[in-house]
Amino acid sequence: MKKTYLINIEIYLEIEVIEQGYVSILNEKIHSFGKMAGIQLEPTAVVIDFKNEAKLIPGLIDVHIHGAAGADVMDGTKESLLTLASYLPSEGTTSFLATTMTHTEEAIEQSLGTIAEYMNIQKPEDGAEMLGVHLEGPFISESHAGAQPAIAIMAPEVPLFKRWQTISGNQIKLVTLAPEKAGATELIRYLKDTDVVASVGHSNARYEEVVAEVENGLSHVTHLYNAMSGFHHREPGVVGAAFLHPNLMVEVIADGIHVHPQAIDMAYQQKGKDGIILITDSIRAKSLEDGVYLLGGQDVYVHGKKATLKDGTLAGSTLRMRDAIANFMEFTGCSLQESVQMASLNPAKQLGLDHLKGSIAEGKDADLVVLDNRNEVRMTICRGMVVFQRDKDGEIY
Repeated sequence: MKKTYLINIEIYLEIEVIEQGYVSILNEKIHSFGKMAGIQLEPTAVVIDFKNEAKLIPGLIDVHIHGAAGADVMDGTKESLLTLASYLPSEGTTSFLATTMTHTEEAIEQSLGTIAEYMNIQKPEDGAEMLGVHLEGPFISESHAGAQPAIAIMAPEVPLFKRWQTISGNQIKLVTLAPEKAGATELIRYLKDTDVVASVGHSNARYEEVVAEVENGLSHVTHLYNAMSGFHHREPGVVGAAFLHPNLMVEVIADGIHVHPQAIDMAYQQKGKDGIILITDSIRAKSLEDGVYLLGGQDVYVHGKKATLKDGTLAGSTLRMRDAIANFMEFTGCSLQESVQMASLNPAKQLGLDHLKGSIAEGKDADLVVLDNRNEVRMTICRGMVVFQRDKDGEIY
């Protein structure tokens, strides 16, 4: 296989930025990187010259996404999963967790079985790599169900989870649950013992209940602020626990709709660049026109950038990962390097995949994104293969 060089480009590493740099790719991996000075290009190599008019960042990882481009994980078809994977590179996402939602056992099992089959056949040319499953529900609180259908909520049970994990081919990597529910403690301990991330979300837990489960293995907070007990000076709730415990990694939907910009800035000041993961929580309506779309058997009304149930309850988003990064920078004043870390390295670390993904380093997967001077996605490379690109005028080809 020929080596590929990306040259004359600004490279965003974990702790520094290389101006006028290069990256070489071989066999789906990052082979080398550095400054252009002294580079010797191999005569047979493929060379892409960005003429110092672009930035190179690591591929973005979305650990909480339900759908896009008309497809939803709960459709339970390989066609929908391929549609989702094919679309995501356009917003800089190179890998993701297929996120389910509260539904019937049959619907969840159909989705999990299809995901297991898809993961055995996915290829770099298909687009973003599915890394596994985020099981959001059904082990959640009725009082904070949000857009999750309350009628399908179930009690946390280790035997039920074991069955679903088997059906998924052991691909469930993250589970959102309400830790105050009976049976949650046993499940959280089991998740920790089997290297699955346990996350508090759609929960009415008290501060003390969350802290107790941190001791048992709880390590993640699903879409901070949304669908959880908020902070009160006499009951700090889930939000207070998230702020005070550094071993709780928090997700944030930075669309300016789900969370007020100043509340996002507050989270940034409390958790810092190492404690936040940017997510989209997007639904099938992303990239499509305004209208009515299906989510978990419910109609969702999309107008502008806002998606709600008929009663006004927020129901996922139409947020792009590229916009999550830009919005977070605007809301907090953080740097591009920090914002990118929250959408790449932090999720990779949380999933135990930072030896393969999340930053630009030799030997890691060649998941790379080229940004133009406006930080729009110009090119996306998934495991060494260019799967999306647009010209300077914004035309996709």
